[in-house]
Amino acid sequence: MESKFKNVYFFNGTAYAGKSTMVKLLAQKYDGIACEENYHDVLLPELDKAEFPCLTYTRDLEDWHDFIRRTPEEYERWINGVTKECEILEFRILDDLIQKSPEKKIFVDTNICPETLHKISDEHHVMIMLADPQISVNRFFERPDKEKQFLYRLMLEEKDPEAALENFRHCLERINSKENYNAFLNCGFPVNLRDEKLGIQGTLELVEKAFNL
Repeated sequence: MESKFKNVYFFNGTAYAGKSTMVKLLAQKYDGIACEENYHDVLLPELDKAEFPCLTYTRDLEDWHDFIRRTPEEYERWINGVTKECEILEFRILDDLIQKSPEKKIFVDTNICPETLHKISDEHHVMIMLADPQISVNRFFERPDKEKQFLYRLMLEEKDPEAALENFRHCLERINSKENYNAFLNCGFPVNLRDEKLGIQGTLELVEKAFNL
């Protein structure tokens, strides 16, 4: 690949599939740069609300209870908007990293959609990692992430915590649908399915082989 992204390796797919883990391990092993989940957040404070309405929604949110009270349809529209806006920021950051360290390998947990990745990269620089869609729904609050636990506490503060939790579960189901899963599965890039038996090391070896590392 002769494009400026010849040293960039992209991971996309569903949550809980191991993307962030692979990014960290590969960057360590190959003395590369790790662009981990939501790495675009560094640009959040400077964003213009008119240009990035979805990304600045949480930045300027006065009452976080409004975040969890949205309908599944509203949540899905916001997520889709965030994804599109993140693409813009990722390209800004990647352009800067490539200029500063042109010989470094860059490993990216990306929001850039497969359609765009087909235009800028090739099958040896993109890996789609997938987990069962229900994992994201059923295990969302199991991780100790501060953000997830914060949202969980907000739901418990609602007048009807069970209804709040059920509504948010439907929001998660909406964005982790089988349709979205199948779109990734059939997007034309190599796919790695979450396999507990394979383990991290086995997954790493498969990814390295796919990337010709």
